[in-house]
Amino acid sequence: MATLSMREAYGIALADYGAKNSKVVVLDADTSSSTMSQLFARKFPERFINVGIAEPCLVDVAVGLALGGKVPFANAFAALISLRALEQVRTCVCYARTNVKLAAGYAGLSDFKDGPTHHAITDLALMRALPGMTVIVPADAVETSKWVPVIAEYDGPVYFRLSRSATLSVHDESLEVRIGKGITLKDGSDVTLIAIGAMVGKSLLAAGKLEQEGIHARVIEMSTLKPLDTEIIDRAAEETRAIVTAEEHSVIGGLGGAVAEALSCGIPTVLERVGIADTFARTGLDADAVMDAFGLSVENIIHSAKKALSRKLNK
Repeated sequence: MATLSMREAYGIALADYGAKNSKVVVLDADTSSSTMSQLFARKFPERFINVGIAEPCLVDVAVGLALGGKVPFANAFAALISLRALEQVRTCVCYARTNVKLAAGYAGLSDFKDGPTHHAITDLALMRALPGMTVIVPADAVETSKWVPVIAEYDGPVYFRLSRSATLSVHDESLEVRIGKGITLKDGSDVTLIAIGAMVGKSLLAAGKLEQEGIHARVIEMSTLKPLDTEIIDRAAEETRAIVTAEEHSVIGGLGGAVAEALSCGIPTVLERVGIADTFARTGLDADAVMDAFGLSVENIIHSAKKALSRKLNK
C-alpha cells in the first residue's frame, strides 16, 4: 500500500505549494480535518476560509476569489460538491469559465462507512459532461502530489477527484504528469486495461496474474478523464483489439462511457467495463470490502479481460 493516503498527500502538497504561490487560497465546507486542507489552514490562516456546511456557497465564494485574481482550491466531499453544488459549478464556474479548482475528497466508495448518500459514484459522469471542465483522477499519493502545482498553474476549471483511503502504490517520484495525456504503465499485445484512480494499482496486479497464464495485458492509466487522450486509446484498439476499462464509479457515464464514445468515433473494438453496476453500494467494514462486493476487485478485472479476449478471438 502507499505510505500516505491521497488526501494526506494532497494536504501536504497544497500547503507546500501555497508557500510558492501567494495567490493560492483554500476554502472548505467544514470538512478540513477530512480533506486535509487543515494543513494549509495551519500554515496560512489568512488565506483559508471555512464556509461551513454549504457547498453551493463554497463554490460561489471560490468564484468571487477567482474573479479577484486568486487561485482558489475549494474542498468538499465529492458526493456533495458534485450534487449539492452542481448548478453553481455549471453556471458560475464552467459557463463563466472561472479559474476554480474543485478538490473532491472521499470519492468513489472510499467513504465506505457513511453509505450510499456519501458514495460518489456518478460524479465523473456529471463533471465530464460540463463544458470547459477538466477532470483529473490520480492513482496514488505520489501522483496526487504531482498534480497539485499543475492544476494550480492551469488556467481554467478543474475537478480533482481524491480518495479517502490509501491506494496501491503505482508511481515513484520520477513521475511527470500532463493534462490530457494517458500513461502506458505496462506493455502488452493481447488486451488493454485502461484504468483510473484506485483501479490503476488493481489493474497492474491483474495484468501480472494474466501474465502468469500467458496473457499479455497492456495497462494504461487515464488520469485525465477530460480532455481524454484518444490517441492512446486508438493505438491500444489497433494493436490489441480488446479493451477493458476499470473505474471506482458507475459503469454509466464515467471512464467506460468515455472510452466507448472514443472507440465509436475511432476504431470500434471489443470493450468490457469494470465498475459499479446500475445500483447503489451499501455500507461496509472498509473501502476494499465494499469495492470487492460491488465488482471492483482484481478478479473482476481478470474475468473481464478474459471475456474481452474471448470475444475478440470469436469475432
